[in-house]
Amino acid sequence: MVESARRCCKAVLFPLMLAGWNLLPAQRLSGPEPQQVESEIVLEGGTSVGHIQIFAFAEDRRINPIGIEYDRHSWGGLLGARVDYATELLPALLLTGPAKYDNSSRPLTTALSTRYGVGFSPVGVRLLWRRNRTFKPYLAGKGGILYFDDRALSPLGTHLNFSAQFGGGVQESVSRGLDFRMGFGDFHFSNGDIARHNPGLDCLTLNAGLVYRFGR
Repeated sequence: MVESARRCCKAVLFPLMLAGWNLLPAQRLSGPEPQQVESEIVLEGGTSVGHIQIFAFAEDRRINPIGIEYDRHSWGGLLGARVDYATELLPALLLTGPAKYDNSSRPLTTALSTRYGVGFSPVGVRLLWRRNRTFKPYLAGKGGILYFDDRALSPLGTHLNFSAQFGGGVQESVSRGLDFRMGFGDFHFSNGDIARHNPGLDCLTLNAGLVYRFGR
């Protein structure tokens, strides 16, 4: 009787264990998929509306940056905001000002000319509030390099310059996955004293862009 009971248990338990083992991979595969990280791509453009003289003293210039910004949720939250890594590529940065100027960037003519530049800001951070609402305020800062086709701001300046941007604004949801953004800030650049003259420029800028949202 005991031997028969053992054989009966084996006959029942072995198929059950085998079936359970076969189900384990299916259960693991059917679990929740990892969520895509929230990120945004911004097609942006801007124009300067004035100057301030904090870290620079050049004036009578206007800049028009045109570029692409990428923001990725990377560092949790701070003060109720989502903290994102931000980077920016500027395929075009138009610098309009006097056609001739002295070493200290003072105009020598009323004629204007435009210098062409490109830029890249690999270091940046953005704070975005109310990320699931229609209106989303934000603050951002970015740092990088610029390169112009001619010496910028001074005949004894450099083609290569360093940039820093600080500002904020608001995003408004237009449709699922698409926002419109408007902002205001300071766009600073200078050569960091790697040349004999470093006038530098601080422009107050207005910017706007279309924001494509991913990950939700």
